[in-house]
Amino acid sequence: MRIVDLVTLLGCATTLVLVHGAAQTERSGLQSPSTFDTISDPATRSRALFIEAAKVIMSPRCMNCHPSGDRPTQGNDMHPHFPPVSRGDSGGGVAGTPCTACHTDRNYTLHVEASYRSIPGNARWGLAPIEMAWQGKPIGEICLQMKDPNRNGGRDLSLLHRHAASDDLIAWGWEPGLGRDSAPGTQDLFGQLIKAWIDSGAQCP
Repeated sequence: MRIVDLVTLLGCATTLVLVHGAAQTERSGLQSPSTFDTISDPATRSRALFIEAAKVIMSPRCMNCHPSGDRPTQGNDMHPHFPPVSRGDSGGGVAGTPCTACHTDRNYTLHVEASYRSIPGNARWGLAPIEMAWQGKPIGEICLQMKDPNRNGGRDLSLLHRHAASDDLIAWGWEPGLGRDSAPGTQDLFGQLIKAWIDSGAQCP
């Protein structure tokens, strides 16, 4: 094989690898932690990792359940919950209109004409505590909040990673039922990003 042919072949192969990698990222919507290995400064890499993980945190699947007020939002457009409901003291609604009145332990696909196609569900369905409210806050403030045991459910960084990587209610974000876009990537990849962020110093952007 001539040198020029070999160079051309290698160039084509490299292009295919790059295009395939870009397509994989585009389909998943989330980059893997190894993407950031080229950032030599640990603090800079840590901030970049959190910004990537924040694609999940800032998605409607997470934000709808972390409102700053007493009323949740819903849908991909994050409109106010209808019918009107209130978080109550525990995040599970108030007497007469608890979350479980409509939300069961699993997603329910509707078989009638409606403005939505399914009702989401989980055995622990409800709003995050008000101290874990995220809506309306910039990424940096949410990052600081997530590291603070007084505002993250009493978790240290190790428990925070475990929560992100394996909690079944968080897992719902990637299986949200018919008519909703899932959170970017996968829960496993999200957990990897959070772990890499912690391991590089848990710096906030």
